[in-house]
Amino acid sequence: MISVMKIERIIALSVAAAASAAACAPAPDVDFASSARGAQCGPTLDFVPINGPEGSGPWVDAREDGVALVNGTCTGVLIGPVGGSGPLVLTAGHCVALGDEALVAFNVEEDPDGAESVVLGEVIERADAPDYAVIELDADPQTSPLQLGTQPTYRLTVIQHPRGLPKVLATGTFAFLDEGAVHYDDLDTLVGSSGAPIINGRGRVLGLHAGGDCDLGGTNWGWLSSEIVRASSALANYALSDC
Repeated sequence: MISVMKIERIIALSVAAAASAAACAPAPDVDFASSARGAQCGPTLDFVPINGPEGSGPWVDAREDGVALVNGTCTGVLIGPVGGSGPLVLTAGHCVALGDEALVAFNVEEDPDGAESVVLGEVIERADAPDYAVIELDADPQTSPLQLGTQPTYRLTVIQHPRGLPKVLATGTFAFLDEGAVHYDDLDTLVGSSGAPIINGRGRVLGLHAGGDCDLGGTNWGWLSSEIVRASSALANYALSDC
């Protein structure tokens, strides 16, 4: 059972985040979806294929190219070179081991809007808590990186490769912040979604998807980008967005 003190802390964290977010530009309407760990949050899986017949919208189209399939089993997100490094991809720490060679595939989609690009990389850093890994790519994937941010918005979007399948998105509602993590309870994820970017309504990567307890009466959740940057030596020079 959650203690009264913990409930009060969760409320305080969420209120503080909302107050800070007021300094950023208004969030656009991004409700495009009718979204080894993940969970279905309702009677149906509400995934929308990227470039599919339902459409994913210009907001997603401008960012989805930086989301990749990692080793055919997890999802990752390109965040750019940092401090003289090669191109860097973030994924979940439980997906890889330190020093592993990683196969990172971009543009794996049912209806791709460009050629698939497969780039090799090396896992140069990983951790369990926060659950993240940094992959340095051997070559430029010729796509734009996404920006890490700090502020939750009412609606969140996860661009992902559930079960290693072509890229889809799911949209849901921000639930709460707690102990370096962001929770969402109506946003579907599955095995293979680990490491997927949790994108806020301002187009920033709020965090990385890590686990799912939605089907057990809990929430799906991920680690906050701010926690990952704080823990990472590879990202010591990363300019985290305030939005």
